[in-house]
Amino acid sequence: MTDHDLLVRPDHEARSSTASADAEPLLLNFEDVGIGDIARVGGKNASLGEMIQRLRPAGVRVPGGFAVTAAAYRATIAEAGLDAAIDAAMLAWRAGSLSLREAGSTIRASIENAVLPDAVSNAIRRGYRALCAQSGRKTLAVAVRSSATAEDLPDASFAGQQETFLNVAGEDALLAACRRCYASLFTDRAIVYREAKGFDHRAVALSIGVQQMVRSDLAGSGVMFTLDPETGFPHVVTVSAAWGLGEMVVQGRVDPDQYLVFKPLLDDHAKQPIIARTLGAKACRMRYRKAGGGTEIVRTRSAVRDTFVLGDAEVLELARWAVAVETHYGRPMDLEWAKDGVTGELFLVQARPETVQSMRGGAKLRSWRLEGKGEVLATGAAVGQAIATGEVCRIRDAADIERFRDGAILVTEMTDPDWVPVMRRAAGIVTDHGGPTSHAAIVSRELGVPAVVGTGDASRRLAEGAQVTLDCASGGVGRVLEGALPFASEAVALDALPETRTRLMINLADPDAAFQWWRLPAKGVGLARMEFIISNLVRIHPMALVHPEAVTEPRDAREIARLTRGFADPADYFVSTLALGIARIAAACWPHPAIVRLSDFKTNEYASLLGGAGFEPGEENPMLGFRGASRYYHERYREGFALECRALKRVREVIGLDNVVVMVPFCRTPEEADRVLEAMAANGLARGQAGLRLYMMCEIPSNVVRAEEFARLFDGFSIGSNDLTQLVLGVDRDSALLAPLFDERDPAVTMLIADLLGRAQAAHIPVGICGQAPSNYPDFARFLVEHGIDSISLNPDSFVPTLKIVADAEKARG
Repeated sequence: MTDHDLLVRPDHEARSSTASADAEPLLLNFEDVGIGDIARVGGKNASLGEMIQRLRPAGVRVPGGFAVTAAAYRATIAEAGLDAAIDAAMLAWRAGSLSLREAGSTIRASIENAVLPDAVSNAIRRGYRALCAQSGRKTLAVAVRSSATAEDLPDASFAGQQETFLNVAGEDALLAACRRCYASLFTDRAIVYREAKGFDHRAVALSIGVQQMVRSDLAGSGVMFTLDPETGFPHVVTVSAAWGLGEMVVQGRVDPDQYLVFKPLLDDHAKQPIIARTLGAKACRMRYRKAGGGTEIVRTRSAVRDTFVLGDAEVLELARWAVAVETHYGRPMDLEWAKDGVTGELFLVQARPETVQSMRGGAKLRSWRLEGKGEVLATGAAVGQAIATGEVCRIRDAADIERFRDGAILVTEMTDPDWVPVMRRAAGIVTDHGGPTSHAAIVSRELGVPAVVGTGDASRRLAEGAQVTLDCASGGVGRVLEGALPFASEAVALDALPETRTRLMINLADPDAAFQWWRLPAKGVGLARMEFIISNLVRIHPMALVHPEAVTEPRDAREIARLTRGFADPADYFVSTLALGIARIAAACWPHPAIVRLSDFKTNEYASLLGGAGFEPGEENPMLGFRGASRYYHERYREGFALECRALKRVREVIGLDNVVVMVPFCRTPEEADRVLEAMAANGLARGQAGLRLYMMCEIPSNVVRAEEFARLFDGFSIGSNDLTQLVLGVDRDSALLAPLFDERDPAVTMLIADLLGRAQAAHIPVGICGQAPSNYPDFARFLVEHGIDSISLNPDSFVPTLKIVADAEKARG
């Protein structure tokens, strides 16, 4: 008999002592099980075997091991006579004579104290010896993972309901870990979860996966989703990474690095479709305990915290594996990965169906709107795309969860699976630690409870009993606001929306909110404001990065140094951050166009950026001053404009999102346009090169009067109704005193727009509009349709009602 046989054949001599073991083997090698074996080895082990069998030829690496089958669990329970004890404890809990904690503790103690049948213990010992022999080691560290027969199903993840034990070495330690795995089938959280999902406790059995440990304690590990877990956007792989063993990420004890990879471009190995890269705090790490086995948590050195766990090539390799797994299973997946610090190899160590977004379907879109204002008390990653109010209930330890008040906002340092029973009773959840792919975030989504995770210090700052509002509906950043603020929500049936000839697009400025609206039937992004990305993500004046020696304000210099740490050239920080922000917006609408407007700050706005004061002139009227196109070729900003061009070139040619269309704002004359196009070409953005299309904002009367000349220089126009109205009527759009006079529907404005549309149509150049007017005024949208506008770009929250108005106008026009 070979070592391999020991893993897949039952111990015939020993198994006769246990009747339940006669029908099924007690051990199966991962290589000999597949997804059809969930009833025998549970979802987790079945998936590992499936990947080893089907995906290893495609280069996906999965550590070897074996499954202790569900038959071994049933044999253990039967021989110890525990069925009656389990039934009695469950009945007592339902009757109220035992608390959940008491019932679960009673069952777990009974199982942990049970003696494994000889057939089971002997088979585990022989399987472990065979695994050691295969690795060439006398004693091998293994991971011991629970794999329930009702877990990892398409509609029930059971994530984290049972226990995992890492760095288990030696036969006796392995047997002890197996008993603890069996007992973990009756953790409080697992009992509550099965009750909620309608599973019979006795019908669920536990298999155990024994898997060779990957030395990720010397490197890093994390989780992946084959979609955006917050919005369900299907075209990205979301990767989280932290130093050390992966339990820190799964349990939400650490704020990990985050990466987003755009799936449609992964097959092109000449591209690098990473569209987001966020450095996490990674304040601590889990590693092997040096003596006695097990694990320990230690602080991470500051220099290591400031380093990304994965290189770009590794991120892309993991993403390609994730897509291969998703393609094989035919559904979105939730995976765990690890990197071996000795060999440098990456491995997948778990794969299960994603069970939140994939179950929601795409026929409806629910939007939430905050209707009040309050002081921002804390911020973090938004989970749930909803709004909730309630009073703060601060709980620091799971031992105190019984004092939680139903309907309150649970505020704690972090949650782990033990918190699930109380999380489902909360109106909202706030944690100090954890990222958007942590266990706490996953469970919050599954429960439909909005959460703000990774706030840093909310458990200290939020007062017990205070009324707060959780706003998770304003993009990727979640906010905890003071007071119980009013809000509204609306569900829209997307499959009932009419089709229109006019292309309806959306205005997007915030990359963190880009995926929120992917279900809308928009034909692209009609306006992405570069200055919003610069002010909110980059935060530094580009010239301060080109000439850091000219920054004289010490506070600005310190903050610039902090933000640009890790970049050999500070200017690369600007290019990288801006490129990734643009890429997320372009990915959200791919393959439709994303029209990105070059920066259109006014001088006072530029001066407010870090390090900006020394680079900007003082102007009496910045609205009509050194803004838009006039800056791009000017000596005062030419080097800063080169960074903008580098970022756009990176998005289109390195990342590969060539659906980006570049738009020039506030271009006063065709002669100025020539100078801008010359500057762009000098920086690698020549019109027509690599399919680049250039648009121009039509927002100055001269743009209309000389439309034919501009049409020879650009591929399209976009009407900026705000500035056009300001300049036609001579009304400062920022003046509260003149607000009643500011009206885009004034005949002088609409006559110019109608004239522009006629001239552009004669020149065969498309015209859209990205100003506020169509979102605000239904009659203005009808006017545009009547005059044959090609596209209308709208604020996302006004998209649906305006779509219906446009459809009616097109029907009336015939």
